[in-house]
Amino acid sequence: MTDLNTSIALAVKTGKVLFGPKNALKNVKTGKLRVVVRAANCPKEFSEDLEYSCKLSKIPLIIYNGTSRDLGMVCGKPYTVSVLAIRELGDSDLLKVTESG
Repeated sequence: MTDLNTSIALAVKTGKVLFGPKNALKNVKTGKLRVVVRAANCPKEFSEDLEYSCKLSKIPLIIYNGTSRDLGMVCGKPYTVSVLAIRELGDSDLLKVTESG
């Protein structure tokens, strides 16, 4: 999980990311995202819509095994992050880490 945490943190620092389920849903539907990361405790109404939209748009969805507070700490934010939508990965190897893990 440390590799995943490191890759997420690097994507936040060097790439282009959006925070929050509403931003993620809007951008998944337009197909502008590379990958979506969802915390394990994301509200059910958002997580179901997000999973369905990602499947339709063929955008990878990573379910983070920690809470939204844990994901916020990994992103370096002082608040909870239930969904992280990544437009550009930057220097991160997030897709490679998730394929091998």
